[in-house]
Amino acid sequence: MAWKALTLSAMSTSQLSPETAGAAASALRTVETERAGLASLERALAGPLAEPFARAVDAIFRASGRVIVTGVGKSGHIGSKIAATFASTGTPAFFVHPAEANHGDLGMIARDDVIIAMSWSGESTELQGIITYSRRFSIPLIALTSGEHSTLARESDVVLLLPKEQEACPHGLAPTTSTLMQLALGDALAVALLETRGFTAMDFRTFHPGGKLGASLTHVGDIMHRGEEMPLVSEGTSLQEAVTILSQKRFGCVGIKGSDGTLTGIITDGDIARNIGRNLGGLSVDEIMTRNPKTVKPTALATAAMAILNQHNISALMVIDDQNHPVGVVHFHDLLRIGVA
Repeated sequence: MAWKALTLSAMSTSQLSPETAGAAASALRTVETERAGLASLERALAGPLAEPFARAVDAIFRASGRVIVTGVGKSGHIGSKIAATFASTGTPAFFVHPAEANHGDLGMIARDDVIIAMSWSGESTELQGIITYSRRFSIPLIALTSGEHSTLARESDVVLLLPKEQEACPHGLAPTTSTLMQLALGDALAVALLETRGFTAMDFRTFHPGGKLGASLTHVGDIMHRGEEMPLVSEGTSLQEAVTILSQKRFGCVGIKGSDGTLTGIITDGDIARNIGRNLGGLSVDEIMTRNPKTVKPTALATAAMAILNQHNISALMVIDDQNHPVGVVHFHDLLRIGVA
């Protein structure tokens, strides 16, 4: 309650219009009410809900088929999200609308699947077809409901009984607290299964190749330039030749290799600019190169490479192996192209 008191105190001392103050107070009541629902769910998971939750996880984990999530109304909308979360974290799943199931989509459900049926009351008539189908073909049925003695609870193999808490809706009608608890319990199932399967960040990337998630899980080795594309010269090379390579490769830098093939330095277009007053034609790369340059390993995440570029205000990184041999180069534009930058 300390958080609430602090927030209300801040509101009372500010110069809010009556309309703004009223809206903010309403929002606070909604958040407080829904937070109480989550607290009740937390207590249930630490108590009577712990054992059926573990059985539900085990049933889903052992199923050789997919997870079929179903529900109608707001429960259906939450169910769609839960199915998507399952699918993206290593548990094959999809949502089947119970009305469509009653008109042919029951054929999408196989005997090696497991069904999660969501209904706050447990008496949604639209679910009757799926319930009957699951019992006829002995398909495991997990109920996610607050109706302890409901039809859905009686017919299910596992009942995840949600605590009955006050809806945030002032009329107690619009599903608000109840759907938040459904969503939280679905997330809890998905995460528990993720951990049971040993699902890794790289597995996650397999299901998220696009967008920011896919980009953030891309390795430097996946996007770096290799072989003949790399801007490299050997120690002792004339600066004039290095400038030609720098211009041809267009990475804004040239890596310098020692006699043993390791990376010993780097020259950037900034180094050239800073030495423009000197007789560049008479210099070798050794005389102006930066030794011990910033580098990255091919196994590093693209986000880590981006962090190095930002930290040191540079535009490219040489990529080295464990023996400090240059194996590639990655540029800011490569990171921009995949969506990291």
